Amino acid sequence: MKIVLDTNVLVSAFLKPQSSPAKILRLILQGNIDIVVNECILSEYYEVLTRPKFDINPENVRTVLSLIRTKGINAPALAQSFSLPDRDDEYFLEAALATGADALVTGNKRHFPEKRCKGQVVVSPKEFLEHIYEKPGDKLS
Repeated sequence: MKIVLDTNVLVSAFLKPQSSPAKILRLILQGNIDIVVNECILSEYYEVLTRPKFDINPENVRTVLSLIRTKGINAPALAQSFSLPDRDDEYFLEAALATGADALVTGNKRHFPEKRCKGQVVVSPKEFLEHIYEKPGDKLS
């Protein structure tokens, strides 16, 4: 299974180790799920995770991002605009569409209106985990 992980999910994974986002991150780091990234996504991950307000250990951030960079599937750029409510989210949708990702996992589904996502499945962390544990082998919808 191949997913794009929105930054808010990664932040939640660091801040709440028992949360659904943390479970997803562990599955990625263990190699059970493939993560799709590009340089814009990796830069945003680093910039947000190292903000002082989160007080996340910078060494932990570097270690996890290094693993994500190594294990991740590099998404090619698309020459499209999606007119999402937050323009920074376009990198995530672009990566998902460019690689045929099974899902874009986000804590802010409203930032990815269905009519602008060109058929890309967008799910919350909880929805994603419910799907992979309750219906393994089925496609997300």
